[in-house]
Amino acid sequence: MPASTAHAAQLCIAALNSAAHSHNSPLYTVMTMANTLESSRQAWVIRAQSRSRRVGSWPSWFARNTAEKPLLYLHSAASSAQLCALSAETAQRGILCNDIENHPSAWPKGAQPSLPLWLATNPHCLPYDPASGTETRAIVLAGLHALYIDGKPGFYYLALHDRDGARTLSEQDREDALKGMYPLQRGHTGDVRLLGAGRALEEVVHAARLLKQDWNIRAQLWSCPSYTRLAREAAAAERWNRLHPTVPRRSCHLRSCLPGSEAPVIAVTGYPQPIVDQLAGYVDARFVPLGAGTVQASAPSRYWIVVAALRALADEGRIDSQQVKTAMARYPLA
Repeated sequence: MPASTAHAAQLCIAALNSAAHSHNSPLYTVMTMANTLESSRQAWVIRAQSRSRRVGSWPSWFARNTAEKPLLYLHSAASSAQLCALSAETAQRGILCNDIENHPSAWPKGAQPSLPLWLATNPHCLPYDPASGTETRAIVLAGLHALYIDGKPGFYYLALHDRDGARTLSEQDREDALKGMYPLQRGHTGDVRLLGAGRALEEVVHAARLLKQDWNIRAQLWSCPSYTRLAREAAAAERWNRLHPTVPRRSCHLRSCLPGSEAPVIAVTGYPQPIVDQLAGYVDARFVPLGAGTVQASAPSRYWIVVAALRALADEGRIDSQQVKTAMARYPLA
């Protein structure tokens, strides 16, 4: 990575760290960070909706033999074809932030089913679905450092929503969020483990309250900004272990967070279920993936999450199956 590019990224990070920030939605957080980066004049900030002359001539720095600058691209891409074209224009470099979830659409999270699958299978892309502005801020800062100081290849992708998610993260939380998941309360255990990403995390939190209030079942809560990163690291560790059978086994962040236990794992996403299906082979417990289309056209409601948790516990013989029937009659599942 050229020294001038790394220096520009360091100035961008310094500007963002010195700017005032508060707990807001992922979308608002990115917009605020974009304004700061524009003021710093050390980054390219591209707003896809803008008609400005500078964006119209974009990306002129690719056409000149000048040093690369950090790139933050704010866009609305509903399909994998649109995002593929966009990433090609950026030479698959930069931080791409998609606010399509905030637009009216017949598709889950505003994205056609091909889009999340393309993100998950594209080796150049590291996709995130942050639940809060605090997670979003940590991911953007990490992306600037990884891409433009460390010189790592590829691009970061963030799905943005406009629901406020007030949450304070410790330094350890931020590090773990970048790896794919972190606990909402450290040191807590539960009868069931509930995982949520993006806006779906809100329903997961509500489901945990219902489980405790209505069924006296404790839930351990995890925010998972990137199911894909978790799955990729787990797959890489498994492959390494196969190739090196005589040396100590490598672990991964997913298994470190979810060690073998009788507590079932319910993983929830607002995208279609295949996004959480990626974890199935690496969770050493009963695993229940829930996504758009699993039980509802949209992301599963808190009530379906409760029913899924009860069913998993019943299948483990830890509660009576009659409780599942009672829950299905009690809650509005339509």
